[in-house]
Amino acid sequence: MGAGLQGPLRVVAIGGGTGLSTLLKGIKRYSHINARLPSPHPLMDITAVVTVTDDGGSSGRLRRELDMLPPGDIRNCMVALAEDEALLTRLFQYRFDSGRGLRGHSFGNLFLAVMTQVTGDFGKAVRLSSEVLAITGRIYPSTASQVGLRATLADGRVVEGESRISRSTSPIARIELVPAVCRPLSETLEAIRTADLITLGPGSLYTSLIPNLLVRGIALEIARSPAVKACFVNLMSQPGETTGMKASAHLKAIEAHARRRLIEYAVLNTAPLAEPAVRRYARSLAQPVVNDFEEIRRMRIQSVLLPLAAPGEIVRHDPERVGQVALQLAKRGRRRRAQAGRGLKTGG
Repeated sequence: MGAGLQGPLRVVAIGGGTGLSTLLKGIKRYSHINARLPSPHPLMDITAVVTVTDDGGSSGRLRRELDMLPPGDIRNCMVALAEDEALLTRLFQYRFDSGRGLRGHSFGNLFLAVMTQVTGDFGKAVRLSSEVLAITGRIYPSTASQVGLRATLADGRVVEGESRISRSTSPIARIELVPAVCRPLSETLEAIRTADLITLGPGSLYTSLIPNLLVRGIALEIARSPAVKACFVNLMSQPGETTGMKASAHLKAIEAHARRRLIEYAVLNTAPLAEPAVRRYARSLAQPVVNDFEEIRRMRIQSVLLPLAAPGEIVRHDPERVGQVALQLAKRGRRRRAQAGRGLKTGG
């Protein structure tokens, strides 16, 4: 059998923020030897590609003061993929609530900052820190370059910086990286080339997901990859950033910024959201994302319809359910790659 068609299913998860962390928690259970599973071997090999445009909070302070990539989203992914979520994980997520210069910083961010200073390389710092947490997968920043975000709003205004863009009350017409030209890690491109499944989202559309696709070469490599490509559509809109945007509008924004077709499957939630939670979110002008199936079908994208929302007062995806979806889509991708390999062999 051809290279890459044996062993664990290869999944590349692209995004940032808490949305990507939720997906990683869901697929982590398939990524290591697990007595609860029928096979004694890993079912998934995971690579996370994470945005590095954050300029607010602890990450923003460390970025400005130490001239390093923002560690926050990567720290969250490391914790999500950690073998156990006990003491070390709690330690990495611990946030100082007092102390001059320490207030607001998380220990994990500071750990990554120190490791970067010691090794002189952020990517190496992430790898070594991942070993400390014994994570089940690999995590790569979308680029090793220092980049920021610039948004052109629907009213014509231009806003710079992820934190300012997130606070904008006007819809976003276009997002771009500053500087526009930056390159991905070679390891990221190789993971995309050999993937069975590439996932986009869930997460902030313009500030967590799309920035990864603006790094030179990433969107093109995704389009060329034989992998199944699936977008996990957000459950709720974000005030300003995606106000009033239906599911199809999210997908159109992704492909417009990527400048090519990328998405084959839109993974959509069918479970009703708890009314008290919806009312609470409405006070901050956030609303459930409407699944406009017909428009998605006209885009030649297949909808995967399942109850994916977690119960409770916080509207979020259920990690176990999204993990199950990812597993089935990855299996579909492996079958496709195997059939393509057999076709090449027969033709040759």
